[in-house]
Amino acid sequence: MSGWQEIPLFPLGVVLFPGGPLPLRIFEPRYLSMVGRCMREDLPFGVVTMREGEHDTGAAATFHEVGTAVRIYDFDKLSDGMLGISCRGERRFRVHGQRVQPDQLILGQVEWLPQPDAMALPPAHSNLLRLLEHILEVDGVETYAAALGARRLDDANWVADRLTELLPMSTTARLALLELDDLTERLEVLQAWLHDRTII
Repeated sequence: MSGWQEIPLFPLGVVLFPGGPLPLRIFEPRYLSMVGRCMREDLPFGVVTMREGEHDTGAAATFHEVGTAVRIYDFDKLSDGMLGISCRGERRFRVHGQRVQPDQLILGQVEWLPQPDAMALPPAHSNLLRLLEHILEVDGVETYAAALGARRLDDANWVADRLTELLPMSTTARLALLELDDLTERLEVLQAWLHDRTII
């Protein structure tokens, strides 16, 4: 994927990063239709974070411009009759425009943001890897950890993204990290956040 593309948008109250797992329960007709098309044509859809205080996920929803494209890798019919889908984040984007279909599904004109190359975690930040390894073994994180797929613990980007999803950060702090292109800056922000809370 490169350049610009129009993709369906799903406003949610979460901040998702590339590589992050996202289970969803689908019941609205517009999203059932979206999921069907994405699965048939192997297309991504975009997860964008609703603005603070926003509860409307329809055409009137307001959301932050930077989000993450996800791809569906599994699905199941749940006991309550809803469709359960398992997704994983792939790549960041910025929304530059949008239009609304008659069924109220939002389509966004998105610009794909730089996709960083895998790189080793600098020695100065090795404590972040140890912290992530510890968190992934904590009770209550099993479902998240199992949905990650291959663990790319040798990739500093992957380590930073997983910590940002798992640590008890505010939505504002997570969004700020999602928008950062520079890995070194992201690692330093994470270190400062942890230091301020005497976690490491």
